[in-house]
Amino acid sequence: MPPVSKSPKRSRGETTRRAVLGDAHVDRAQAATTPFDAPFQAFITDAAWDQLWSREDWSKRDRSIVTIALLAALGHHDELAMHIRATARTGATEADVREALLHVVVYAGVPAANTAIRIAKQVFAEMKAGKAE
Repeated sequence: MPPVSKSPKRSRGETTRRAVLGDAHVDRAQAATTPFDAPFQAFITDAAWDQLWSREDWSKRDRSIVTIALLAALGHHDELAMHIRATARTGATEADVREALLHVVVYAGVPAANTAIRIAKQVFAEMKAGKAE
């Protein structure tokens, strides 16, 4: 069940979301949308993907690096893995992710960074083996 309205803002947000996360991810999210979470899907498409990720001041690579550091620091492991996979589309490199996670060590703590590094290593290995989207 896709979001109800297709405003220009929603369309731009969806385009950006697809550019970062990939068509398969967005298609799965839309297919799984129910009346319960449709408002949430509309909100994140408008707020995160249009109003934030579609801004021109930073590149998708820059936003990717910051997002990965924040997700790691906050312990949002599933979202972290998703955004590490998205580096294939944002242009952020393994070196970029490593540097972001080194910042996490200092500013958010060793346990958060240790877990994030483990997740990053696993996701990058899957990507190299062709097992990640």
